[in-house]
Amino acid sequence: MAMRQETAVVLGPGGMLGTAWLAGLAAGLRREGFDLAKADLTIGTSAGAIVGATLAAGQDLERLAVLPEADGEPAVKTDHDRLNEVFAILGDSTLEPAAALRRVGRLALAAETGAEEAHLARMEFLIGASEWPEGRLLIPAVDVDTGEPLVWEQSSGVSLVAAVASSSAFPASAPPITINGRRYMDGALRSGTNADLAAGIQTVIVIEPLAHLFPANMPHHATAVRLAPDPAAQEVLGDLNNRAAWSSVYHAGARQAAEAAKLIEPVWVR
Repeated sequence: MAMRQETAVVLGPGGMLGTAWLAGLAAGLRREGFDLAKADLTIGTSAGAIVGATLAAGQDLERLAVLPEADGEPAVKTDHDRLNEVFAILGDSTLEPAAALRRVGRLALAAETGAEEAHLARMEFLIGASEWPEGRLLIPAVDVDTGEPLVWEQSSGVSLVAAVASSSAFPASAPPITINGRRYMDGALRSGTNADLAAGIQTVIVIEPLAHLFPANMPHHATAVRLAPDPAAQEVLGDLNNRAAWSSVYHAGARQAAEAAKLIEPVWVR
């Protein structure tokens, strides 16, 4: 008897609005009969960690169609001056990658972005769950001090909320998260979508909110389907931290689901 093919879903980074697009697309795909939570492996990075955890925990994605506004001043804020420095370092091809990440880590620690507790609370609200799901979920992050990447999973002994918060803590946009006495920042700094973690899985569906800006390396030796924002979604994505555009971007993702389902249909094992 032939062995059943395994499927991995890779959800990439994309800032606040990338989260909205991913949530809308995943909700729309669920309505189309493709529940991404059924994948054997989910790899979620940054925005993808938020939606991946929400999916894997069996939460209702449609509750994310509207993002409630926080009362008063935002508890987590962007340090724009240091954010510009972060991008300058990441874009400097003369720097050795590990050294660049350590410099970025120092900026992450120095940035005025608000309290860790606020970021943790926000992530728990978005995920709608605090316990690791039964299915296999991988969430990459990067050590602020060493620049070394690591991948959280259920066996790591780290809370789901802390894992997601660390993976979505982009330097100067959110505070690094303390786990077991060390600080961790955004998992996208490891390798973009981190699709390499799906090596060995026969069917891989890579969903990239920022594919139009940063093309990803697709996994080798796999049947791979790549989903990215279409031109209409790209238009509303714009400023990835524009809270006012959340619902528009969510619905843009949901509208794409019908076309995305046609791409998934030939490879999806129901």
